[in-house]
Amino acid sequence: MLALRLIERKRDGGHIEPGEWRALAYAYAAGHVPDYQMASFLMACFLRGLDRSETHALTDAMLRSGDTLELGYLNRPRIDKHSTGGVGDKVSIVLAPLIASLGVAVPMMSGRGLGHTGGTLDKLESIPGFDTNMALYEARKLLETLNCALFGQTEEIAPADRKMYALRDATGTVESIPLIAASIMSKKLAEGLTGLVLDVKRGSGAFLPDLERGLELANTMIALGADQKCPVVALVTAMDRPLGRACGNALEVEESIAALKGEGPADLMDVTYALGAEMLLLADVTKDRAEARAMMEAQIASGKAAEHFQRIIEAQGGNPSVVDDPAILPQSKEVELFVAARRGFISRVEPRTIGRGIAALGGGRTKMEDKLDLSVGFVITARPGDWVEQGEPIATIFARDRSGVESGRATLRAAVTIADEAELPLPLVSHRVTSAGVEVLAR
Repeated sequence: MLALRLIERKRDGGHIEPGEWRALAYAYAAGHVPDYQMASFLMACFLRGLDRSETHALTDAMLRSGDTLELGYLNRPRIDKHSTGGVGDKVSIVLAPLIASLGVAVPMMSGRGLGHTGGTLDKLESIPGFDTNMALYEARKLLETLNCALFGQTEEIAPADRKMYALRDATGTVESIPLIAASIMSKKLAEGLTGLVLDVKRGSGAFLPDLERGLELANTMIALGADQKCPVVALVTAMDRPLGRACGNALEVEESIAALKGEGPADLMDVTYALGAEMLLLADVTKDRAEARAMMEAQIASGKAAEHFQRIIEAQGGNPSVVDDPAILPQSKEVELFVAARRGFISRVEPRTIGRGIAALGGGRTKMEDKLDLSVGFVITARPGDWVEQGEPIATIFARDRSGVESGRATLRAAVTIADEAELPLPLVSHRVTSAGVEVLAR
């Protein structure tokens, strides 16, 4: 009767009390509330919205429906980074070992790709043997020894959220800012963090393309962090074109390794350093942003960041030799260049089209049970604003067969626009959001 009563009240615009959220979350996690009732309740929340106190109560209820990492005994800062998702976004794979090598614990719990966006877990699992499935005690051990654990949401963490997330994806209730924020923050707070940095994407390839909606999400999560005494900082970054050159699971790992060796594309490194600086500031490693960047650059230049990634790979069952020999990663059977159809400026590289194209090649999901081909994807060397000549190579297609090559060609023809003029793309990092407000970094 509890679920039915709450459905009716929220349907009619009423308020749900904290104790009721806890009771509902526990009952649903335990299997005492059927999916059809929870789906109805979530739709009522989607349509009627949640106020600040309800969003906090839902976050707390999902957080407390399971266990937490409880890392206070480490006596060191514990900082994570979360991205709202995009195409070519491999920043987490670079940042985690880089920041961990500087003495900050990074308990990075990530997700899998779905729709047009890639997932960090899928990318990491292209490393032979790399295991992202671990219990909390295993994550604690890795954090004790290496300051880093790269893992997926376990059955122990926020089980109510895990079930609700799957249900929201199937019932058209994903794009609710209170539900998104509560879902993300319940998992992140379960990591026992002392600080969190958010990468909120904007632009055509972002989950929430509009700047205003992205800022609303950032402010909601910052407020939820404050409620739990976990400071949160958000940067708004561009996703009107893919980040970096590589798009596709194994290809992005190879580019991440290159980045850890100082050979990453400039846009990827700029976003990585901007987010990493915020992590180091939250960790009180330094109070100066320029010094934070210099510290990260030094770790990469010395080889310490790449070496730390090797140690993490080995500790999680993977082949550490991949850092020295990326050819160990899954290799596609067909590789073919894609050339410019005309001369002119690259005016657009549409990330959502690229992401869907990767799925069409077999490298992405339309539903969670889909099995991936981790080798396929694109390396796009032309950037918006570049001048190209007709016949000049601007991308490479990685496919499992000839039909995949043709599919890749169709994707690139649709995604890449060449014109006589090109507008400026969005600034890579445009806004910084804290509890004090929104700071415009670039227009």
